[in-house]
Amino acid sequence: MDILLIVLGSICLLLGLVGCLLPVLPGPPLAYAGMLLLHFTERVQFTTTQLLVWLGVVILVQLVDYFIPMMGTKKLGGTKWGTWGCLIGTIAGIFIFPPWGIILGPFVGAVLGELLGGKETQHALRAGFGAFMGFMLGTIFKFAVCGWFIFVFIRALV
Repeated sequence: MDILLIVLGSICLLLGLVGCLLPVLPGPPLAYAGMLLLHFTERVQFTTTQLLVWLGVVILVQLVDYFIPMMGTKKLGGTKWGTWGCLIGTIAGIFIFPPWGIILGPFVGAVLGELLGGKETQHALRAGFGAFMGFMLGTIFKFAVCGWFIFVFIRALV
């Protein structure tokens, strides 16, 4: 049974890593599931504190991943129009144009929001770039969490 759990955990970790790039798969939650599967083996036991801290990190990264593009929009001079456009673009991208909508939605939403707010194209593109950079930063955070889980998983088995 341990071998099956280890193999399933490894698959979850790899899918979690892939999920950092493919918005269809929830990367960090899948990687966390892999850690839970390893925990249920006879070979490795994590502490309750470790599992709860990791769960908290996964929840935090998932939440931050949706809000960082809006923060990037604001950081590069976006107005409320751009921030709301980024939020609406993110939601629309998730549900209407998956999987690429999650990448392009915040950018397009921020640009359209700024244009609707009366800003010039250059300003709107700058705000959209901030949304895109925020998306990239969120992706880096997800990779860091999944990479850490993979490291801990391998270290625990060796």
